[in-house]
Amino acid sequence: MSLWTSLEPASATVDAGSSTTVRLRVRNTGDVVDEYRFEPVGPLAPWTTVEPPTLRLYPGTTGAVELRFAPPRSPDATAGPNPYAVRITPTEHPEAVTVPEGNLTVTPFTELRAELVPPTVKGRFRGRPRLAVDNIGNTRLTASIAGSDNGDQLSYDIHPGSVQIEPGRAAFVKATLKPRRIIWFGAKEQRPFTLSVLRSGADPLPVEGTYVQRGFLPRWLATFFGVLTALAITFVMLWIAYKPGVSSGATPKVAAGAALAPSTSPSVTPPPPPTAAATTPPAEPDSGDDGGDGGGGGGDGGGPAATVTEEAPEETAATAVRRLADDDPGGRHVCYRAFVTGDGWQKPVCDGTMAGTVGSDTPIKALNIAVTGVGGSAANAFLHKDDSTDGKGQWSPSWTAVVADGEDNYVGSTEPDDPHMLGFAINVGTGEVCQTSRVHNFDWGQQGCVKQRPEFVFGGALENDRYLEAVKLTV
Repeated sequence: MSLWTSLEPASATVDAGSSTTVRLRVRNTGDVVDEYRFEPVGPLAPWTTVEPPTLRLYPGTTGAVELRFAPPRSPDATAGPNPYAVRITPTEHPEAVTVPEGNLTVTPFTELRAELVPPTVKGRFRGRPRLAVDNIGNTRLTASIAGSDNGDQLSYDIHPGSVQIEPGRAAFVKATLKPRRIIWFGAKEQRPFTLSVLRSGADPLPVEGTYVQRGFLPRWLATFFGVLTALAITFVMLWIAYKPGVSSGATPKVAAGAALAPSTSPSVTPPPPPTAAATTPPAEPDSGDDGGDGGGGGGDGGGPAATVTEEAPEETAATAVRRLADDDPGGRHVCYRAFVTGDGWQKPVCDGTMAGTVGSDTPIKALNIAVTGVGGSAANAFLHKDDSTDGKGQWSPSWTAVVADGEDNYVGSTEPDDPHMLGFAINVGTGEVCQTSRVHNFDWGQQGCVKQRPEFVFGGALENDRYLEAVKLTV
């Protein structure tokens, strides 16, 4: 080897978008005059220049070149240590190539860009914009998304609520905007809103958009119905005022000498209005007269009583667990069923069988649970929260009362506008209870078990952008 090299310093630090220099010292240790050509190699080569690019040295002499590093302020300049190298090729002995190596540390910087696609959305009951977040820094970005507007006129359902984005990549966040007040008639209204990208230790990045809320019925249709109603009222009033009177000139023919007795007719009472669905079977109809003896008829009986057909009772978790208790007195069992969004109540299942759905994008809104042999159950639902600020859902206001063995226990709600379930908690009076749950876009979790109350077992997720889709219970 006829060449000696030294990097001064061997390790350097530079900010992305700035530059720094490192001196490379070279000594000709051979016995002939030689010229050396310098060429940057490796990942940093596009940002490295050598001045001068060649150096001619006499034997025993030393020279130096400057390595200038200028990484751009872009995701390509990866934060952290980056190795670099310079290939030195002697003209006289091209086979004797030397490649000194060093280390350049690029400092991290964070920069992001966000935009709404589209910036203006329209709808009567909801709008669905998408927020594109681009990480144009050189380090991983973690951020959460929140929505706001003046006057709190909209509610926001944001999925996912937080993102992690690698340098040079982008993430898309789906948002559903729902107006808190429906416009039934009239012109559309513009409701400005803001989706903010929140990062720890940094100011929020606001992205403004507009939700154009349309009326449920257009203005011309409301005017049409108003005119039509006015015309109908006018017609009815005119009909009442000018309706011609009609009388008959015919008179009944009466036999001579006969007296006309006043005719009587029994009073007729209208039937009572139908009542709400009763909790007891309907009573047998009375077998007596139905009014109006009409003079004659004698006898004390009418026709046979009408047959009343009842609907089969609903199959609940309690009816299923009672059948198991009848077949296995003293045994421990749990039966349950799920109310699935868009499908309603499923049939009850028992002792570790799956309730709910897998892969159908339909959350569970309510659970119906019944136990036997465990001293009753109590439960609570963990629900989606529309206005969540920490990315978490919320518990129902209180636990259910302790429901006795063989009776139905309900958590959650089946009302269309009520939130779906993210998870649930349950306990029993004796022995233990176990759950295995599946959260949307995740596989089945580990089975969890606890002893009798006050301990309880939780299944599902706490994150507001997830939901419970299937569950298995055992006792």
